[in-house]
Amino acid sequence: MKNPIDHFGFHSSNYRLLFIGLAINVLGYILMIGGGADNPSEFDADSLFSHVRITLAPMLIVIGYAIMIYAIMKKPKKVENEETFDDSSQKKSTKK
Repeated sequence: MKNPIDHFGFHSSNYRLLFIGLAINVLGYILMIGGGADNPSEFDADSLFSHVRITLAPMLIVIGYAIMIYAIMKKPKKVENEETFDDSSQKKSTKK
């Protein structure tokens, strides 16, 4: 019997990479939020323009999107199924 998921382009490795990319994106966005002051009349430049918020978070977001694009474009490896052998034996039997 044919595996019902085989006709889809995604396999477990594609989904795994997609969720890893999504988790990296979420981490990047979480690192980017915040930096607000409790008192609106204060300005805290160190927390607003921190290295994590300006450099690290956008890099994580771009890396996360790149992993997600790779997961979508990745072609799964061909696995020889028993069906290919069954099909070939059926063709041979019909020719006789």
